Amino acid sequence: MPMCSDPIEFERLVAWWLGELAGGEEEKLEEHFFACAHCAGRLEWLAALSSGVRAAVRAGVLGVVVSAPFVEAMKRAGMRLREYRLGPGMTVNCTIRADEDAVVSRIRAPLAGVKRLDAVRRVEVGGVEQPEVRLEDVPFDPASGEVLFIPSAAWVKKMPAMRQHVRLLAVEEEGERLVGEYTFAHTPS
Repeated sequence: MPMCSDPIEFERLVAWWLGELAGGEEEKLEEHFFACAHCAGRLEWLAALSSGVRAAVRAGVLGVVVSAPFVEAMKRAGMRLREYRLGPGMTVNCTIRADEDAVVSRIRAPLAGVKRLDAVRRVEVGGVEQPEVRLEDVPFDPASGEVLFIPSAAWVKKMPAMRQHVRLLAVEEEGERLVGEYTFAHTPS
């Protein structure tokens, strides 16, 4: 397959896939896909990846940070979701039932002006702290002021009572700045 002289950037490819482009730009990309085997192949790769991610989320084996359109697509697909909303400094009591497909954590934060956002997660089980896990450059929507986490449903369903602490950090040239801290107090169902 010949290389493209003007390949579509990955971010625009994803935006097209999610239906986030304006009509004129969407049509322009679609014309490009029909004329360019290279970019059409990249689109096929994205479709396969998207299908695999959806299957992994549906099976509850993958924890992900997602966009609001992704959550809406899950709902349209008939997935049973439990949603929790919390702001900085809040603690939420949470659980997941056996008949639910996923938990969506809608974490509100002041994200205006943030260019890169990292999330640091620490879990306590039975008073014993697990090592921190850092997720770098998580996707977020500064306009909505939300970060949407979907933990692995299979993992959450197996967990005993636990507390999960999440810190959101804006990563800036000057260093890191705390955006918010959140606590999830999980009780098995």
